[in-house]
Amino acid sequence: MQKQEIYQQISALLIKLFEIDESDISPQAKLYEDLELDSIDAVDLVVHLQKTTGRKIKPEMFKSVRTVQDIVDAIDELLNTPES
Repeated sequence: MQKQEIYQQISALLIKLFEIDESDISPQAKLYEDLELDSIDAVDLVVHLQKTTGRKIKPEMFKSVRTVQDIVDAIDELLNTPES
């Protein structure tokens, strides 16, 4: 899956799960400040991303995630890393 596809899926999830306006979503959008997500929203997002990717997402992978692009990069890395 290409990063653009990952970005589109994440955008769709943000719109569907949290009713975020599509115009507010950009790669640089900060999850907590700009999109007003909280820690429970972040957990919900991770659960949905795990279902979408079919891969387990380790909590430490998302500790440094701050922007939409950070999520795209983390999911891209996850999908391109062999499962252990």
